[in-house]
Amino acid sequence: MSYEGRSIMEGNTMFKTIIVEDEKPILELMKHVVGQNPHYSIVGAYSNPLEALDNILALKPDVAFLDVEMPRMNGLELAHMINEVSEHTQIIFTTAYKDYALDAFQVQATDYILKPVTKSAIERVTNRLHKQRIAVIPPAAPVNKAVIIRCFGGLEVRNPRGELVRFPTRKTEELFAYFLCHPNSEVSKWHLVELLWPELDEERVLHNLHNTLYRLKKLLKEQEIPLEIIKINEGYLLQTQQLTYDLLEFKRDHEALQQKAVTDLSKTEQRCTLYQGPLLDRKEYLWKTALEEKFRQQYLAAMRSLIQYDVDKQNWKMADQRFNQFLSIYPLDEEMNLYLLQVYLASDRKDQMEKKYAEYKRQYTAEMGMDLPEEIMNWGKLHFTV
Repeated sequence: MSYEGRSIMEGNTMFKTIIVEDEKPILELMKHVVGQNPHYSIVGAYSNPLEALDNILALKPDVAFLDVEMPRMNGLELAHMINEVSEHTQIIFTTAYKDYALDAFQVQATDYILKPVTKSAIERVTNRLHKQRIAVIPPAAPVNKAVIIRCFGGLEVRNPRGELVRFPTRKTEELFAYFLCHPNSEVSKWHLVELLWPELDEERVLHNLHNTLYRLKKLLKEQEIPLEIIKINEGYLLQTQQLTYDLLEFKRDHEALQQKAVTDLSKTEQRCTLYQGPLLDRKEYLWKTALEEKFRQQYLAAMRSLIQYDVDKQNWKMADQRFNQFLSIYPLDEEMNLYLLQVYLASDRKDQMEKKYAEYKRQYTAEMGMDLPEEIMNWGKLHFTV
């Protein structure tokens, strides 16, 4: 758990909680995952949103976990009604679609969680709920937030005050990004200068490296980020110490899973939750290409193992949610789109299979300007004509 989790959650605060999820297997899973956290007391669990609404005034919950995609009354509509009758109730949406995030905050939701819901996601939400409660009651002493560093889906660094860290130069940012991708490992100074200033002579590149290192160390100290860059032999090493971040946790989880003969479902889910997009997305660093592909392949393999588990159990809705989670990041991925078509066929959902094939064909040809990959096109010819 991060510094933030330990400092904020030391108390014994208990949140009265309701869960609303129309799929009963997922409702039972939610009850289990939320119930494992000692800061929640589940006072109601409903598969019918109207029944939940009828009990809001009597239960007066502190927190409501609401599924967004429900028949009769969806989670957004239910949240509006809960806001009207129980203003203090904090809304947490659970959804398979990132696109609901904007709508979530328009109904004053505290947060949203992408399915499948994991223990780490509940802990993150709990931290936020505690912070909001602390904000209402002035603390006896200042409470710092955790330092946040995000590498998947882009590069984001926030200091303990929650402020976005701005880098003095592009090379300072790129050097820090490289260290984050190679934590606790010695990196040769000659390798660094070749990556960052390949066109300059030896004297100038060493001068540039020393200046950039100085700026980076100064920035980390000023922004109170507990990372240290130390000189070692003919290079440097980033010591993460007690601080963790998405890429570091992803790497550690991958190494731990590699040592196990049997797949650890919860650990695999946690890894997939950490992956919020391509490594250092929108950063044009030439050296990141191979790393980005390596982590994409690891994420793909992890998601495939989770989906295969759901397919074996014939838990089609959970499998669909995992497909949506992956394809929201990589909508044109050939392997996963073919796998989805195969799952639709195996689960006797031919209408959805044909619709998905036609949609993927339109999207692929529009984006790539060429016909579908041969394997998918042959598969389509074999099963139907579009």
